[in-house]
Amino acid sequence: MQNPRYALVAYVRNPVGEFVEKLRRELHPALPHLSAHVTILPPRHLQGSEHSAREQLAEICSTVEPFEITLGDVETFVPVTPTVFIRVAHAGYKMRELHDRLNTKMLLAEEEWPYMPHLTIVKMGTEQQARNAFKIGHQRWNSYIGTRRVRIAELTFVQEEQENCWVDLAPVPLGRSLVSPDGR
Repeated sequence: MQNPRYALVAYVRNPVGEFVEKLRRELHPALPHLSAHVTILPPRHLQGSEHSAREQLAEICSTVEPFEITLGDVETFVPVTPTVFIRVAHAGYKMRELHDRLNTKMLLAEEEWPYMPHLTIVKMGTEQQARNAFKIGHQRWNSYIGTRRVRIAELTFVQEEQENCWVDLAPVPLGRSLVSPDGR
């Protein structure tokens, strides 16, 4: 892919993530499987080299301590886009602050939509499909009894290989490591 897009995400690898992935497969089985995640930097083209972008990510993220978010209600972006998601109800401001700190230099992009912290459940093809998915997602989420908390300690820099197909490029830990890069 010429001039690929990049993004920065935090994978949700706990019961909430499993819930969302299972619900997504049920609501839209034709979609390629995407791991549950919250997006810190939405898709964008780089303003420089991938290497420079990685350095910028490492530098900024090393100064941000891991944090926890809490998920709120199921919502939809209809009529703007046929997307169903779970809103970040607590500590979304930490995601916004991190987004704003990273959206500079090599990673600078004018966002297509205002940045809003959320966990996407599914993007459907039409508004009506999204409304139906919203009803089901809302009912299931209200019945969900597991944790609604997600610890954000590591981000992943990803690249779009082809439409709806993203590959992981590099993990980006938050905070300073107690171990030096050479293991001492």
